[in-house]
Amino acid sequence: MSATTRSQSSETNLQHDTAIVRNLLQSKGADVFGLRPQNTLHEAVEMLRDKKVGALIVKDSEGKLRGILSERDIVRKLAETPGQTLAQRVEDVMTTNVETCELDDPLILVLRKMTDGRFRHMPVIEDGNLVGIVSIGDVVNYRLNELEYEALQLKQLIVG
Repeated sequence: MSATTRSQSSETNLQHDTAIVRNLLQSKGADVFGLRPQNTLHEAVEMLRDKKVGALIVKDSEGKLRGILSERDIVRKLAETPGQTLAQRVEDVMTTNVETCELDDPLILVLRKMTDGRFRHMPVIEDGNLVGIVSIGDVVNYRLNELEYEALQLKQLIVG
């Protein structure tokens, strides 16, 4: 006789908790790498390389979000100003109209915003403060892990 840990009903079988940004940050961590608007692109490129990330948050001296600088922003500037790019300041290249999300936003909504807006990184804000950053890769990886877990649970139900 197998032990049952919870009762099943059609309601519990169909119930699915919505994955939210908070869940993703709990599993990946909330590290955010950033710099100031006055930093140079050379400093930004080094940080991107050293931290192995695709985007950096740009904050002012009070810690307020002022923009985001992605590899894509830098590549575009390299094409516009060959040989003169790395000396330029972050504030001249960064994206200032930054889409953000909150901890309780559903991941599917975040993924939709990124896909529709054609960007890959989104800062996470709570009570007006920066608390993390998620990438499209983070969201996809989180969902893949969820699907693998669900598949294992179904297999155990069928076999067990």
